[in-house]
Amino acid sequence: MGREATKASGNPWYEARKKAAEYDDRLCSREGAAERLGMSVSAVADAELGLSKCMPVDKAVLMSDLYRAPYLLNHYCLHECPIGCRHSLSDEVLDIDRVTVKLLKSLKVDKLGEIKDTLLDIAEDGKITDDEKPALKDVLDYLDGLAKTVSELKIIGKMALEGGGGNAEPG
Repeated sequence: MGREATKASGNPWYEARKKAAEYDDRLCSREGAAERLGMSVSAVADAELGLSKCMPVDKAVLMSDLYRAPYLLNHYCLHECPIGCRHSLSDEVLDIDRVTVKLLKSLKVDKLGEIKDTLLDIAEDGKITDDEKPALKDVLDYLDGLAKTVSELKIIGKMALEGGGGNAEPG
């Protein structure tokens, strides 16, 4: 096996390839990964070194699939896609227990009841008035946090179901 790419250390594309090399020796090198991905070695290096202006979406999907790292898709959406960066996604790979606690804490009956009541109050007259906007912002902030936690759970689930491991950590 070659030496470690210290400049790429911490880069999610690099870390995912190194983790994938544990089950596919051809991914130990950028050359092997490039061959499996149908990319140039320099394109793989650029991704791993953070030098790509914007990685083509099809290559991000290929890398995510080949490396069995679904969190790479969220990373791409959050950091490279001008549309995705506006959405509540997570590219973190947390342990199932941490995500479960976060999700269940967010789904407390009292909080959900409060959200429901607030939305009903806002929607009652069919208009969002200026005095209702702060309450609506609070509801949307809550939903953004919930969406991020759900996306973390989806990453864990996908990795566990597709062979990436139950508590699958990227590095």
